[in-house]
Amino acid sequence: MFPIRDHNPSGRTPWVTWGLMALNILIFLSYWGDMENARVMNALWFDWAMIPARIVGGDGYYTLISSMFLHGGIMHLAGNMLFLWIFGDNIEDTLGHIPYLGFYLASGVLAALAQVVIEPGSGVPMVGASGAIAGVMGGYLLLFPRARVDILLILIVFFRIFPIPAWIMLAVWFGMQFLGGIGSDAQAGGVAYWAHAGGFAAGLLLAVPAWLSRGGLAFWERTHGQPPHPEARYPIVQSRIPKVGRK
Repeated sequence: MFPIRDHNPSGRTPWVTWGLMALNILIFLSYWGDMENARVMNALWFDWAMIPARIVGGDGYYTLISSMFLHGGIMHLAGNMLFLWIFGDNIEDTLGHIPYLGFYLASGVLAALAQVVIEPGSGVPMVGASGAIAGVMGGYLLLFPRARVDILLILIVFFRIFPIPAWIMLAVWFGMQFLGGIGSDAQAGGVAYWAHAGGFAAGLLLAVPAWLSRGGLAFWERTHGQPPHPEARYPIVQSRIPKVGRK
């Protein structure tokens, strides 16, 4: 089960969101051919990935930003770009192009620092735009909690797309990151759960000024948590499984 789109059209062209997606893809393609070369990849991760122990030692602060433009594989990249495509345009529409870029980068840096705080001695490199995109999701939760998000549910041969309020999808996602972080091993690698949770919390807090400028609780009451404009509508799609009658 994962989101594929929302019903929240943006009022301006999301140039920054598209630019971030293009930059992430181009950077990944620049080293994709060397993914099986351990020597090259180890050097790349050491130079540009965020390593908590290195940050604590006072070195490599630039990796707090560079790491968010690296990905460990195609699915890692594809998943992040999907979430950025769904949620990024609306935050860019709300904040404006340049403030949104600052919001995105600040969320990514704070997400990485959350990982450093929780696992300061870890020598495992951290890469990915997940922390920054988690910040976008946190801001989305505050500004559009009841915007409808279409979820694709796949159960073996059955699939169906159905809408749910954004706050449910985002709350479940955050809960999974928090619980995953509690059960994770700092030296085992894998998913940087605390960066995800930290980025989400950072994005929610960074979006507070925009939320207050629109009226805060009065904004929620006025819009009922929905986007303050007509929602996009899509046809509901589900699989057609033939039924076999009894003889």
